[in-house]
Order: sequence, then C-alpha cells, then structure tokens
Amino acid sequence: MELRKAFGATLRQVRLQKSLTQEDFALVSSRTNVSLLERGGTSPTLDKLEELCSVLAIHPVSLVAACYMRKENTGDVRRFLSRVQEELQLMELPSNVDKGGRGDI
Repeated sequence: MELRKAFGATLRQVRLQKSLTQEDFALVSSRTNVSLLERGGTSPTLDKLEELCSVLAIHPVSLVAACYMRKENTGDVRRFLSRVQEELQLMELPSNVDKGGRGDI
C-alpha cells in the first residue's frame, strides 16, 4: 500500500475508534484538510502530525507506527516494535535526550 494511503486509512481508523468527527480537528486543521489526509491526497508535516495526534490523544510515534504496519501489511506488533527498538538502540542517541535535552546535536 502507498504510504500516504496507509497514513490516511490509519488516521481515519483511529479517529473513528475515538468517535471523533473531522470537525473535531477544527482547532488544528480544517475539515477539508483532514479529509484530504484521510484520502491519501497529501501527507502532514511533523508539526501537523503532532497537532493531529494531540486531538487524537495519542503519541505521534504510535500513529506513524500503525501507519507503517498497515503499509507493510503486518499485524505482529511485538516483532514490529522489536525491530524499531533495535534500530533506535543502534542510533546511539545522546543520553541526555531522555531528560528532555537536545543532546549533542
């Protein structure tokens, strides 16, 4: 599945699971933009992703992970997250990132 379509389908699924309407996103995005995102017509910026997830009351990484699981057609959450965990550890992020710092970047 194309990434934008996977994102849109995932956004719509989570929105409906939480019994939200497209209008519930009015403070962060227009109904037209939410509709366009859900149809896979566009993809959000990182800032917009964070705003959308604030309305959904979920972490942006959760929505992105679910999107990629849909794209890759996998339902094995443990295997998927294990892979992500291993990759994050290999990135050797600065230790003070955990404390809200910017790290050595």
